Amino acid sequence: MRNRPIPGSSGRVRAMRLLGDPVLHAPCEAVTDFGPDLASLVEDLFATMYAARGVGLAACQIGVAQRVFVYDCPDDEDVRHLGHLVNPRLTEADGIVLRGPEGCLSLPGVEAGTERFDRAVVEGFTLDGAPVRVEGTGFFARCLQHECDHLAGTVYTDRLTGWRKARALRAGRRVPGALTG
Repeated sequence: MRNRPIPGSSGRVRAMRLLGDPVLHAPCEAVTDFGPDLASLVEDLFATMYAARGVGLAACQIGVAQRVFVYDCPDDEDVRHLGHLVNPRLTEADGIVLRGPEGCLSLPGVEAGTERFDRAVVEGFTLDGAPVRVEGTGFFARCLQHECDHLAGTVYTDRLTGWRKARALRAGRRVPGALTG
């Protein structure tokens, strides 16, 4: 029997910001107030991520320029990783570099082969301000790096070059509301 609520069950689904929105291209501010508004934000992030069928979501993707993200993401061994990070810092990214398919809820339906390290460590805080360290490998490491990038104002298409970038941006122009210049 479950003794804690399902993440996002008390949250509301918020509108997703799409590629080209200025909030996605600027570094987010550190969280300084660990009060009830932060807990509500995390609930809204989970609700929005689940509604969009994603595996991770940064606060800037719903228009909140704060350093917070949530995740519900498997690794390559299909182990589920579920949680949130406040004021996260990518402290390690190493191992082999893999080019794998990557997409983003802020550019729905568009995927591109993106290079990421196979291992990542992120340190941050919980809602209560307690320090936390999260380590991921494989697909989960990709998710951690992707979400940390969002908080720095970087979208995965910024990591692409050449024909991969051109193809992703061309496909992005067909996404209603996305501004991919």
